[in-house]
Amino acid sequence: MDGNIDKTILTEEVIQARVRELGAEVSADYAGRQPLLVGVLRGAILFIADLVRAMDGPLEIDFMAVSSYGSTTRSSGVVRILKDLDQDIRERDVLIVEDILDTGLTLNYLIKNLRTRQPRSIEVCALLVKKGKQKVRLTPKYQGFEIPDEFVVGYGLDLNERYRNLSYVATLKEGVLQTELP
Repeated sequence: MDGNIDKTILTEEVIQARVRELGAEVSADYAGRQPLLVGVLRGAILFIADLVRAMDGPLEIDFMAVSSYGSTTRSSGVVRILKDLDQDIRERDVLIVEDILDTGLTLNYLIKNLRTRQPRSIEVCALLVKKGKQKVRLTPKYQGFEIPDEFVVGYGLDLNERYRNLSYVATLKEGVLQTELP
């Protein structure tokens, strides 16, 4: 798998340091409250696990699975909810935890959908934001890193369900995208 890596964008150490900072920021902002962190499956699973370990105070976790990619590397713009929340979010402080903000279409859909459920607040914590890629103007309250508009894998991000388990974020060698897509 490592033989397909072109360059490391973010090392494990850099990611973990920023996640600890984000955990402290979120903890301070939600002091005295019990936020519900909504992890967007599957890409955010590693990020949310590390984030909650970096947080102080009571919190709850739930998950949603949404899709706008299928088995391609570009968003189709059509969003489907594959797994909905198990908890009622009415009058709750909701923090959506997302691995990457790309076009913003999926996240925009998710925010609109969750607002109809009458939470007290909705904020976003995104590990990665692709520079200049957004089709919908969204600014996460909490942001890990801004990265170039390149396809990246690792730390939960995948290509055809591979590379999620890398502890760092990287680009793939030229030609790997074409050979690994169905």
